[in-house]
Amino acid sequence: MSTKKRAPKAYRNQEFLNSPDARTIRMLSEFYEPKSRFKKHKINNIIVFFGSARAKNFDPDAPNNLLSSYYVKAEDLAYKLTKWSQENFKDSKGYHICSGGGPGIMEASNLGAQKGKGKSIGLNISLPMEQYPNPYIDDELNFEFHYFFMRKFWFVYLAKALVIFPGGFGTMDELFEALTLVQTRKLSKPLPIVIFGTDYWNKLVNFDTMIEWGTISKEDMDLIKFCDDVDEAFKYLTSVL
Repeated sequence: MSTKKRAPKAYRNQEFLNSPDARTIRMLSEFYEPKSRFKKHKINNIIVFFGSARAKNFDPDAPNNLLSSYYVKAEDLAYKLTKWSQENFKDSKGYHICSGGGPGIMEASNLGAQKGKGKSIGLNISLPMEQYPNPYIDDELNFEFHYFFMRKFWFVYLAKALVIFPGGFGTMDELFEALTLVQTRKLSKPLPIVIFGTDYWNKLVNFDTMIEWGTISKEDMDLIKFCDDVDEAFKYLTSVL
């Protein structure tokens, strides 16, 4: 009788699973594991909030912190949308607030969802400078991604609307990728995109120059709804969802 020790099964071989040869397996894991959890918790429709991780909750000692006012507005809008969904939809037809899972605007939107007693989703990403999940995400809907493209897939696949608050490189990346998908009709569904904070965004991106130079069409601006007011954004979103 052989006394040779059994080799580990491939799916338990951590050295292999963490190797370049198993990259596609890791990618598929970031597709199927979230899919399984979303199905279990009946998550079919999400409203995604994007925005700066550096926004802080309102600090009375720092009234000139421009981002702090947007933290409060993101929280309020997420709360109103959560309550609206609960009052008008049941189970799998409801809309749930989802963020990138980190601090700042992401935290504010998850806080609003939690205050509204709705499901609160966070799609976090592992970064060299660690971004830890904010405390307002439901434990069972707290996700950690390695691959940006898989994280983006889940944002867009389940999204029925996007709300873009002032943010940096990451927020701009998410905004323009979404706009490109809608513009090129790679999405078969309507996807309302609210850009919140016209003063910030008009200083950051000169859309009129893009139209003037012909790099986008005037009609492309119909893909965007600019808002500065929580009630205005709420009224628009609830009219198109």
